[in-house]
Amino acid sequence: MARFEDIWHEQCEAAKTIKARYGDQAAFDYLVGEKLLQFTSAAKRHPEFAAQLPAFVAKVRQMFFGANMDAYLDALEAQLIERAHDVDDEDVEVLVADTSDLESLRQIADLLLAPNLGIA
Repeated sequence: MARFEDIWHEQCEAAKTIKARYGDQAAFDYLVGEKLLQFTSAAKRHPEFAAQLPAFVAKVRQMFFGANMDAYLDALEAQLIERAHDVDDEDVEVLVADTSDLESLRQIADLLLAPNLGIA
């Protein structure tokens, strides 16, 4: 199995290709809305992922520095909210996953928008 660090490095490289072909928003949606959310979810259960999370977030900040990160995050949040509202009441499992993604996105947004990332 690939090292946990290799996983997010490969995803960042893929995001660069997406950015070149489809623009910043598409790359951000892929990297943050899909991969970083999944990584964050895995980090809650696996310390190997949690150990890599600060470096992954720092790399995302570098890649999208100066970009309209506020707008990208707002658009991503709106997508998650819309997806949560489109779920049937009987599909509670999907609704819980969407709500968890929304909470994770808000935590990620705090890290991405923080003026400085410190270490504890």
